[in-house]
Amino acid sequence: MKEELESIRKRLNDIDRSILKALAERQGLVKEVSSFKLETNTGIRDLQREEQLLNKIRELAAEVGLDRYYAEHLFREIITNSVRYQTHSLVDHQNENNGNHIKVSYQGTDGAYSHLAAVRHFSERYESVDCYGYDTFADAAKALEDGIVDYALLPIENTTAGSINDTYDIIADPTVHIAGEEIIKVVHCLLAVEEVEVSKIRRILSHPKAIEQCTNFLAKLPRCTVESYLDTAISAKKVLEDGDISQAAIAGAHAADHYGLHVIAHDIANQKENYTRFIVAAKESVVVDPQIPAKTSLIMVTSHKEGSLVECLNVLHKRGINICKLESRPRINEPFRYSFYVDIEANLAEDNTEQAINELRTEAEELKVLGSYAKQIQ
Repeated sequence: MKEELESIRKRLNDIDRSILKALAERQGLVKEVSSFKLETNTGIRDLQREEQLLNKIRELAAEVGLDRYYAEHLFREIITNSVRYQTHSLVDHQNENNGNHIKVSYQGTDGAYSHLAAVRHFSERYESVDCYGYDTFADAAKALEDGIVDYALLPIENTTAGSINDTYDIIADPTVHIAGEEIIKVVHCLLAVEEVEVSKIRRILSHPKAIEQCTNFLAKLPRCTVESYLDTAISAKKVLEDGDISQAAIAGAHAADHYGLHVIAHDIANQKENYTRFIVAAKESVVVDPQIPAKTSLIMVTSHKEGSLVECLNVLHKRGINICKLESRPRINEPFRYSFYVDIEANLAEDNTEQAINELRTEAEELKVLGSYAKQIQ
């Protein structure tokens, strides 16, 4: 009976490998399509073609006895990834970012969520991506300022922990611009050096925020000592180096892959829909083609007059521009004065946005445009 089960599992593994090889082959064709569209100045999305494809997928699913909803959901993800690649290719092409090598800084070490975000954002676009981890967000930004790296990947908000204030302070620097965004789903796991039972674990290490996000799971382990560490990946590395089977780390599954650890408990956070949004900080802003859904980020300082913030926001409202983020931060060395960080669904390449920005400059005391960039497709 056990041999029969192993035989079935082997066949499943073979099929999984075939599926991945087919997806890789498909992505190669997507790259060819992208190159053709760049050469011929053809639009990225063909919604009619996409709907025809999904109709065909639903028909094929029914023919082979596969759930049609499942097949459609799967191919919507595949299409989204295809559009994502073509979007990045167009942005790189129009901004002459067509080199083969890129250097990126981030806070943390190999296997951290920031490292994953950097690899995810750039790996398909460049033949070589060198990632440099730093102890602090400020150090990662300094590497950008000093020309050591081309970009810095910085977390700016998390759906459970809220805004990352250090990043807001960094982008207030006049030399910093936003050239992109990357949204990563955070899936916390418990990692150990061997496939031991969770009940055997006596010490758990992780970043304070990760610990805070997994309190329900940790409450079920009263015999465990929980200790704060510098970040999730460093805690995973510590577990590997100590080699203690009673010790575990809270980190992502990608950290387990990187350090050769085992996932002994998967998806242990209190909230399952946990996402971190990263910004791609750069020395220069980028141009985004109007056909690409875009965001524009601003830093605004209003006067102390009554209704001054409302007047500024009304400028955007009158032009039909949606505000998707509004955050206030105290101004350094200016007690009880605040800067407002605003994300809008708009593109500086469009006249309507340009006119709104010009009007905002007359309403606000100060206005810094951080840049327009491609909105990540969810």
